Amino acid sequence: MPLLPGAEPFRHVGGEVGVLVCHGFTGSPQSVRPWADYLAERGLTVSLPLLPGHGTRWQDLQLTGWQDWYAEVDRELRSLREHCSEIFVCGLSMGGALALRLAALHGDAVRGVVVVNPGNKVHGLAAKALPVARHLVRTTKGIASDIAKPGAAEIGYGRVPLHAAHSLRRFFRLVDSELPQVTQPLLLLHSPDDRVVPAADSARILARVSSRDVTERLLERSRHVATLDHDAELIFKDTYAFINRLSAGADAHAGKEGTATRG
Repeated sequence: MPLLPGAEPFRHVGGEVGVLVCHGFTGSPQSVRPWADYLAERGLTVSLPLLPGHGTRWQDLQLTGWQDWYAEVDRELRSLREHCSEIFVCGLSMGGALALRLAALHGDAVRGVVVVNPGNKVHGLAAKALPVARHLVRTTKGIASDIAKPGAAEIGYGRVPLHAAHSLRRFFRLVDSELPQVTQPLLLLHSPDDRVVPAADSARILARVSSRDVTERLLERSRHVATLDHDAELIFKDTYAFINRLSAGADAHAGKEGTATRG
């Protein structure tokens, strides 16, 4: 199947600091491409993969599961390790959960984690019905393009295949059990007006990780796809400052921008 416009994976070879950027469920690299571009333009090596089943049509996502999505980002991380001395993992929504699992399982190979409106749980009564409902109903309404900024739009599926949603639910439960293994510095940015992922997910993640260097930032003017919304520039600047602060070859002045650490 041909890719949707903007759904192409992105790779940029820069310096020895590498960044893996993960997009969300039913979305594509388009939703986080400005984030990746910002970091690439500042000399970082950046990888933004297209997750299996995404970026084409929802029927393709129906045939995949969390093991496929995680395997893709795991491969990209291992590839970055061959060329970079330090690696940071970033993600939006489900991409945030992918980034957290990479941190939990790869330990010191991951220098830091940045997540935006990370998902931790499929909520509501419908979630409990997924194990049975997915055999009776193929899809439900889509979750793409929850954005406050006029004229901004996310390229994503208009329908959510329930087999994939069931797999996502299982993945969130797995990652939740692994959160205490996350010890790396963490920058978590979330939107109070998110219509897709409730604030409880970010609170749960902050409460369960073992990271001592934790920065929480509210995105007051954005909704779920904050990387395309009013606070996008804030996300990009905070991410770059976070990476600079922690990198061995950091620019000391850049590292002072935009973060306030709490232990």
